[in-house]
Amino acid sequence: MPIDGLDRTFWRGKRVLLTGHSGFKGSWAALWLSRLGADVTGISLAPETDPNLFTLARVEEHLVSRIVDLRDADTLRKAIHEADPQIVIHMAAQPLVRRSYAEPVETFAANVMGTVHLLDALRDVEALRTVLVVTTDKVYENAEQGIAFVEDAPLGGYDPYSASKAATEIVVSSYARSFMAERGVRVATARGGNVIGGGDFSEDRLVPDIWRALQAGKPLVLRNPAAARPWQHVLDCLSGYFAFVRGMSDDMPLPAALNFGPAPDAQAVTVAALAEAVQAALGADTHWKPANMTGPHEMTMLEIDSSRARTVLGWHDRLPGLTGVEWLADWYRALNRDDDMQAFTLAQIAAYEKRYSGEGVQ
Repeated sequence: MPIDGLDRTFWRGKRVLLTGHSGFKGSWAALWLSRLGADVTGISLAPETDPNLFTLARVEEHLVSRIVDLRDADTLRKAIHEADPQIVIHMAAQPLVRRSYAEPVETFAANVMGTVHLLDALRDVEALRTVLVVTTDKVYENAEQGIAFVEDAPLGGYDPYSASKAATEIVVSSYARSFMAERGVRVATARGGNVIGGGDFSEDRLVPDIWRALQAGKPLVLRNPAAARPWQHVLDCLSGYFAFVRGMSDDMPLPAALNFGPAPDAQAVTVAALAEAVQAALGADTHWKPANMTGPHEMTMLEIDSSRARTVLGWHDRLPGLTGVEWLADWYRALNRDDDMQAFTLAQIAAYEKRYSGEGVQ
């Protein structure tokens, strides 16, 4: 029986601490958790880009927002104790590979020590029952041999971002076993694939680069057109996280880490192929040019195997392939029309819930 991560009777009135709520994925999560009835407190840095989903969708109207740097242990501890969470979903991070080369110390400080500060502050939160730490599909030691990584594969990381997230996995395991287990607090990590969807404006990400090129009337430049990634729509990814949280909170026997990505039989999609699909969905010419400069090393091949999440949670993606591309294109078209983006974003969440419930998940 699938675990229903969207059950309002579960989320209603739950005190949820969401870190990274001002980011792309965090803003979607904040709106969705609030819609499900949770009492959400967000902890994050202020949005970095202009525009950004947090502002466009007026996310701050739906939660208690705290602008806090996770590297500031004392301020973080105070904010956590004021929130008194029962559930924590930790998404805050420095998430960009290329930036991690330029700012390695800052990346390790935010991703590793930020998580240490968070988990340490949670040690004496009596109401706490469940902690889900979101890492990445890039935590695996990747020899680029075309292997889809399962959760038991060795951890590693070439670039500072990947290495910081692999180190975060070890930190989480240590705190879970050393401090949380004896209190009955469930702790796990979620390793999501490359997420796409409306509202992403980050630097060095494919969909925002396409949107910016179209807005500026300039050709799209791709750094690594042949690179393949496990793309998935943000709502599919978040529905998996919510099901994982629900299962842990209900004390189900679940693994300490789960991958979330495309179906195992889905073909790997290259950057170039996804770019052309997004351009076509936006009604633009399917044209791009390769970058004429070299940059820091980025992995060419990356695949993860999400079979375990599909088996133990009954989770699967409901917006695979071109369906997810159409949904993100609809979002950016709505933005260009000057639609109310809070209403539009919530409408996409509602439409996703209709697909979810229509499959008989109760």
